[in-house]
Amino acid sequence: MIAPALTLSNKRTRQAYDRFHILAFFTNRWTGRSTGESNMWKREDANRSTNMVPVAGATKPASSIATNTGHLSGIESRVPRNSVVHVGKSVVIKGEINGSEDLMIEGKVDGKISLPQNTLTVGADGTLKAEISAKVVIVLGEIRGNVRASEKVDIRDHGTVNGDIITKKLAIADGAHFRGSIDMQQQPDAPEKRKVMPKSEKAAQQPSIPRLP
Repeated sequence: MIAPALTLSNKRTRQAYDRFHILAFFTNRWTGRSTGESNMWKREDANRSTNMVPVAGATKPASSIATNTGHLSGIESRVPRNSVVHVGKSVVIKGEINGSEDLMIEGKVDGKISLPQNTLTVGADGTLKAEISAKVVIVLGEIRGNVRASEKVDIRDHGTVNGDIITKKLAIADGAHFRGSIDMQQQPDAPEKRKVMPKSEKAAQQPSIPRLP
């Protein structure tokens, strides 16, 4: 069978038909891709919204941190610290000083100092013209007056004492200066404990008296 020859009108019809199919093909591909991409974005948005659901108690770690910090601050507040009173270089005191805390003097004092249970430290710039009574006296500066320490007097390098010292222990560094008398008090000996003898031993040690017939 011989196919009929295509006329001009048939050629145009075929070209229009081919164009229509080509346009429909690309239109379907583009529509399907955009539809698939939109579905994909919708699924991702749904997953994001599901993951972003607020969880109860999300701020709990912050409160626990604050609680722990307060606990640590409470521990630090209970740590014992040595209490030392500091007298600066520009301070001048005339009179009597009594206290129950350790004292560090960098200034000038003219009078009397009494710290029977504490330590007195005379700084390198300190100058004392006073009668001193303390548990321990450490001298880095200058003292003009008598010093009485129930435990120890320590005259460090470049320290100066002009006066009498009464103490149990005395330490004088090589570069220190001292002028006066020293009375070294001895520690009292512990009382001897008498041994209590049981009555049976006492009776055994006593001589027996013979009986007369």
